[in-house]
Amino acid sequence: MTFMMLERINQPNDIKTLSPAELELLAGEIREFLIEKISKTGGHLASNLGVVELTMALHLTFDLPKDKLVWDVGHQSYTHKLLTGRRAGFEELRKYGGMSGFPKRKESSCDSFDTGHSSTSISAALGYAQAREILDGDDFVIAVIGDGALTGGMAFEALNNASRLESNLIIVLNDNNMSISENVGGLSRHLGNLRTADAYRDLKTGVTNSLNRIPRYGERMVERIRRTKSGIKQLLIPGMLFENMGITYLGPIDGHDIDGMVRTFREASRVDGAVLVHVLTQKGRGYPPAERHPSRFHGTDAFEIETGLPSKKRVKANYTDVFSTVMRKLGDRDEKVVAITAAMADGTGLKRFRNMFPQRFFDVGIAEGHAVTFAAGLAAAGLKPVCAVYSSFLQRAYDQILHDVCIQDLPVVFAIDRAGLVGSDGETHQGIFDLSYLSSIPNLCIMAPKNKWELSDMIKYAVDFAHPIAVRYPRGEAYDGLKEFRAPIVYGKSEVLYEESEIALIAVGSMVKTAVAVRQYLKEAGYQCTLVNARFVKPLDEELLLSLAGEHRLLATLEENVSNGGFGERVIHLLSQCSASARVISIAIADEYVEHGNVDILRKETGIDAESIVKRLVAEYIGLKE
Repeated sequence: MTFMMLERINQPNDIKTLSPAELELLAGEIREFLIEKISKTGGHLASNLGVVELTMALHLTFDLPKDKLVWDVGHQSYTHKLLTGRRAGFEELRKYGGMSGFPKRKESSCDSFDTGHSSTSISAALGYAQAREILDGDDFVIAVIGDGALTGGMAFEALNNASRLESNLIIVLNDNNMSISENVGGLSRHLGNLRTADAYRDLKTGVTNSLNRIPRYGERMVERIRRTKSGIKQLLIPGMLFENMGITYLGPIDGHDIDGMVRTFREASRVDGAVLVHVLTQKGRGYPPAERHPSRFHGTDAFEIETGLPSKKRVKANYTDVFSTVMRKLGDRDEKVVAITAAMADGTGLKRFRNMFPQRFFDVGIAEGHAVTFAAGLAAAGLKPVCAVYSSFLQRAYDQILHDVCIQDLPVVFAIDRAGLVGSDGETHQGIFDLSYLSSIPNLCIMAPKNKWELSDMIKYAVDFAHPIAVRYPRGEAYDGLKEFRAPIVYGKSEVLYEESEIALIAVGSMVKTAVAVRQYLKEAGYQCTLVNARFVKPLDEELLLSLAGEHRLLATLEENVSNGGFGERVIHLLSQCSASARVISIAIADEYVEHGNVDILRKETGIDAESIVKRLVAEYIGLKE
């Protein structure tokens, strides 16, 4: 397919050479290009289709990279990447060594801030704006934040701070009435009710100018009105949240009208202080399947363009499906079971629970910290809350887990999805830190299932557990091996799958499947090998570990988590305190961030694939014998 307009965009600001008619053609080409490329590579489609004209208007108005453009989350930055000369990078989008699906400072000087989690853009942009004041710069700073991300508390903290800014800061609110799931809560209703503020702004300017002309008393009258927040303002603009915070509000405007947005952005750039431009866009615009199902096309695998259906049909259930099924069953059995999500009902598998038990389902918006403390309140009142969240996003609620749940020893269940390497979304989304940051918290029990049946058993166990408990499981197809091993879960006890001698493998969760392959390789090479499913990361099964150390020459812990503070480090510490004679090594991810790419490639690169583990174990064991 030929893209005549796109081929003229080879570096930042090339878009400014196009005529209005050519800009319309460019918008269409960008959509065709994104649909074609993402249908092959997978990626974030609906959000990017929705911001094509918005991104074009920003690039037409401002001068990148001199001006600073900060994207919230950043998954909607594909058009921005095209307009800054990265068209060729889409051939390797989200692949190992290829272009990231998020803004990356190391990738382009036009990417002013690395993002991946929500509600951060206003804070970062405010930092840029304050630095500009200190350094006497003259660049513009623009933050683009979605209406879903604006439900995050950090965004309001930044808005509150931004209201004190004396120089220009432009906040573009991309309002498509969607986050990943449909937006919820009072802010969503507020945005839905907003109308253009033209009448108010004209009246305010006229009244202010007239009063200022009154000698001696005029300025005091203006200040008095400003301080008391004129009732006229409330009459003309119901719920004018942003203006009440001291932030100038412009809009709402059509997010697919390039000329209108350019005019508004130029007006916004003349404001002294923070100004919010409210832009209305349609998620998935220009591709009917994405318009009809924006949630499904938020982050999509490869698909058939004609139908929108996945190119590869999923045959086996994934871990999220298993969690979804067990939650539905638990909801039937126990009326005290409630479910909480932070704008991820579909992603975490709670959609079925929501449909069947709407009064016991709570979507709190993109607010993980609030979700955890809210769950603590539910637990304190006698309910059985299950807080379902991705591993990477649970990091945002560390203090609430420690302070509000675990200090009080409240029975909150953390169902931690996407634990371990998740692949194409890269550093900001890899769930490789949870075992480390959770293991440091007293009163918190941590479990990880070896297969789909054990996940079901663990969730059932956790719901009836009288203390804080976390169950972490990976993204993707649920392992259905080792079905014959389904011993009852006993608190703090591991499960011995195969008992031999010489080498003992103690594997956590997803690494049990890998350990099965490792054991098979070792057996074929003539080594005797014990295999243990750890089950509990905390507490450790100290009795079994000491026994294994006394009966084997080499112990290896296997986990899909960073080594620092992880399961293996705690096992090594335990055995060193007990003066165990066995050699103990930790198979884990090094102390580094893992970039985007296929999970199998990432496993090999990080040394936690079966082949790499076997090589290391054999070398270690031979070294012991020598």
